[in-house]
Amino acid sequence: MSGYYSTRLAGRRLVQCYDLASPRVRQYLDAEVRHVAERLRPTDAVLELGCGYGRVALQLARFARSVVGIDTSSESLDLARQLDTQAVCEFLQMDALALSFPDGRFDVVACVQNGICAFGVDQVALLREALRVTRRGGIVLLSTYSDRFWEDRLAWFEAQASARLIGPIDREQSGNGVIVTSDGFRAGRLSPQEFSALCSAAGKAGRITEVDQSSLFCELVR
Repeated sequence: MSGYYSTRLAGRRLVQCYDLASPRVRQYLDAEVRHVAERLRPTDAVLELGCGYGRVALQLARFARSVVGIDTSSESLDLARQLDTQAVCEFLQMDALALSFPDGRFDVVACVQNGICAFGVDQVALLREALRVTRRGGIVLLSTYSDRFWEDRLAWFEAQASARLIGPIDREQSGNGVIVTSDGFRAGRLSPQEFSALCSAAGKAGRITEVDQSSLFCELVR
């Protein structure tokens, strides 16, 4: 799935997806950023996995000492650097499963807006790598969609499909928290039980919180 965000949903096309967000979706997006920001201290070094064009990282930079965003899309990263007119963040092309950082480099590692599913990679490996670069006592924050947000989420993706930013929604394959398009996009969500199982597989216990009736956040202490 990371290839989808490196090619079809990259740069300005990704911006267009957010431009199509309904007021309810914008509320969800703001609530996610706020939830992460509330956990930051002014002295924190933060890493965002799957930063895209910097939408979240640039907002978090107001609350932390430093923010690094990584992504696989050079097009999205180029746009992020253009938008970062004050150079408050660092944007790097990198695989979230093989981070080029030493152990314990960051105070907070965040992977929001369902990146844990949308990346389409080994979720346990992703979590273990995030924990590796988090200092002892630091936190990892992961988010997925709440099932109570399904109708708004589906409508948002249908708007993206209508604008030909993504392929048509495959109605037969989509449902039960999973959205599938005809051109290869597929993203599910994690239930609270699945989040707990993922944490256990990585050898950690996670605290799961529903935010805004739209997100499930899992917070793990390193």
